[in-house]
Amino acid sequence: MNILHIDVSPRQESHSRKLSAAMVEMLLEVASGATITRRDVGAQPLPHAEADYAVTLSSPVTLAAPLQGSLDLSETLIREVEAADVIVIGTPMHNFTLPSVLKAWIDQVLRVDRTMKSTPAGKVGISGIVRCSSASLPAASSPASEPTSRIFSRRI
Repeated sequence: MNILHIDVSPRQESHSRKLSAAMVEMLLEVASGATITRRDVGAQPLPHAEADYAVTLSSPVTLAAPLQGSLDLSETLIREVEAADVIVIGTPMHNFTLPSVLKAWIDQVLRVDRTMKSTPAGKVGISGIVRCSSASLPAASSPASEPTSRIFSRRI
């Protein structure tokens, strides 16, 4: 089993990090020989879409002949997803939404004609690209000491 473990919180002692680490530990109890690929976008944030990346994605012509190096990060992240049997993403909720560093990761992984395609029915994933059988998104909101604290996980 290959586990892709992504942490999003910039705080090393965050609730979402503890929750995602606990989920990975539970997976290791079931599959002790599992390999873990770590991606810590909280401690090492990914860049948001840079100019060369945006230009490359702007048309089928530029996508067919991408600017040199413009897709390197995207390709690395996509390969991590492709290699994963399980993805665990530990994220806080910032202002009732995902942190921008997680959005930056999503923007690099979802790429037209690589992981998704546009159809008359809308954007759809390309079959066989992601073989991951399970993804979990443990999210934490508010400090646990507050009465409004919410810590939850949902299999997606």
